[in-house]
Amino acid sequence: MNPTNKVAKVALIGSGFVGASYAFAMLNQGAASELVIIDVNHKKAEGDAMDLNHGLSFSSNMRIWAGDYSDCKDADIVVITAGANQGPGETRLDLIEKNAAIFKSIVTAVMQSGFDGIFIVATNPVDVLTYATWKYSGLPAHRIIGSGTILDSARLRFELGSELNVDPRNVHAYIMGEHGDTELPVWSHVNIGGQPLKDYIHAHGKPSQETLNTIFTNVRDAAYHIIERKGATYYGIAMGLARLTTAVLRNENSVLSISALLEGQYGLNDVYIGVPAVISREGIKEVVELKLEQEELDKLHHSADVLKKAIHTVFPN
Repeated sequence: MNPTNKVAKVALIGSGFVGASYAFAMLNQGAASELVIIDVNHKKAEGDAMDLNHGLSFSSNMRIWAGDYSDCKDADIVVITAGANQGPGETRLDLIEKNAAIFKSIVTAVMQSGFDGIFIVATNPVDVLTYATWKYSGLPAHRIIGSGTILDSARLRFELGSELNVDPRNVHAYIMGEHGDTELPVWSHVNIGGQPLKDYIHAHGKPSQETLNTIFTNVRDAAYHIIERKGATYYGIAMGLARLTTAVLRNENSVLSISALLEGQYGLNDVYIGVPAVISREGIKEVVELKLEQEELDKLHHSADVLKKAIHTVFPN
């Protein structure tokens, strides 16, 4: 990590839809001083760097270039978006075998550069691949962050805000568990501008449980609907990754729903899974352990069981 904080350098591995969208979001937000783009298709990385540099007159100053793994040596953060994409009809867990092999070569190459910073992982299945990055890198778990349910939680806030006609920034809600089919909404901790959801429902007579169920289904299945329409999802997750990067670089101590290694929290161990956590310059500063209702806790454990089985296909011991 850069001890002076004078130059914030991010290395992006993967310049596909998600990676390029993330780079564009980073340029617009001015979160870093330097951004190096690394892709197996070096010409694509060069093209993206050129295109982004042509927007520098309209944004904050930033050094952007196409590089290679040696450029990761002095990076504060390495963001991985590379890998096979989820296709129509595929679940995120269907991608395990393809992407685990890709990640082993990527993480090995990054570590051989002398990298000693923080990994942020976005490639699906993100919880399994974040675990894999932890194992392949040998770095402490708090420096390996998966995007987890950061996008799912944003989708839930948007859907609730739309239903209640409230700015989604004033809707506080988390999706926990796998970034995938076994994720769960934590209704017991939703609040609207500080008012618990159950109190809001009592005061306004809505939303009904049926509406809440529909909202969650739309959140859980959002990726399938988007993939069906345009082939991939990338803007939302890119914004989430930029938000997460900013929280690290600016030492914000922000609470975000990311994929973290659990070591006893929620009664779970040895699994990366989506939970609220405090994000700072050191990475995952603390996992926030909410007091869940029993049904929510049971669903979280079920989600963890599914992820553990998936992890064991890559790491059987």
